[in-house]
Amino acid sequence: MRTRCGLLAGGNWLVDHVKIVDLYPQPEQLGNILSRVDGAGGAAYNVLAVLARCGAPFPLFGAGLVGKDTPGRQILEDCRRYKIDARHLHASAKASTSFTDVITEQHTGCRTFFHHRGANALWRGEDLDFHRINARIFHFGYLMLLDEMDKPDARFGSRAARLLAAARKAGLKTSVDAASVENDRFPEIAAPALKHADYCILNEIEAGRITGFNLRRPGGRLNPVALRRSADALLQLGVRELVVIHSPEGALAGTRNNGFLWQSSLKLPARYIAGMAGAGDAFCAGVLLGLHEGWDLPRSLRAGVCIAAASLSHPTTTGGVQSLRRSLALANQFGFNPSLDSL
Repeated sequence: MRTRCGLLAGGNWLVDHVKIVDLYPQPEQLGNILSRVDGAGGAAYNVLAVLARCGAPFPLFGAGLVGKDTPGRQILEDCRRYKIDARHLHASAKASTSFTDVITEQHTGCRTFFHHRGANALWRGEDLDFHRINARIFHFGYLMLLDEMDKPDARFGSRAARLLAAARKAGLKTSVDAASVENDRFPEIAAPALKHADYCILNEIEAGRITGFNLRRPGGRLNPVALRRSADALLQLGVRELVVIHSPEGALAGTRNNGFLWQSSLKLPARYIAGMAGAGDAFCAGVLLGLHEGWDLPRSLRAGVCIAAASLSHPTTTGGVQSLRRSLALANQFGFNPSLDSL
């Protein structure tokens, strides 16, 4: 069998319109927009762009749909600039390129999202022949935000699950992420895909909505017991190798054979954080980098939190990320937050 190399990311491609505001107002009240910056985003774009900016030593492949419009052309131009193979990233005349208005509070970094699904809603991945794509890992994101992929499938449960199963059958490792959306069918839609995922990397909100656990105590602090139970529940739902639940405080990894491992996030001063948009995808990219390169789990998680920290220095999803060496150096500069059981 041939040696597979590279990462294929398929799913959401969009443009983020990031607006920094003094505060998020109550209904019928006014908040001031202090600055605005636009940049490409979405699960597939963010993971690939971050890997490119880090200097990942393997090929990058993208799959999905954009519109035949200026934002779509800008995304394709970014792919050329980052040397991302975009032959499976198509431009559709049936819908405009997806976009998100990201409202970020200046003093807290907290974000609120207003999303237009656009061309992403039409993507089905039917042109992907995984036997012809030499990638080692297929990263799919986001569950719950790709309308065609979230539809039911008689055999696999969902179209996303069918696509992931095809990738695994062809010899790729599969990775899934989800979006933090309000949807009563979250467990029903997400669960089929988890059965065909080798890796599941998502945040504490998404993990809680899939498993039914409240991962934060009253007052907002993480609940270590609920966090571990949620990770274990995701493994029981079918994730084959690794579950990682990340949060602003750090990340908990769970495996079938080696229990749980916690990695704290970096202790960043408030003035360092320009925006939190894309931090989860940056973390995911760091973990996937380690998984592709065969690093041990502690090294992969450390790369994830350091790259996520780098991303926080810029209001766009990827603008703060530089080389892997510079991201890792942030750990020495800032140190780490407390351990899980000390939070």
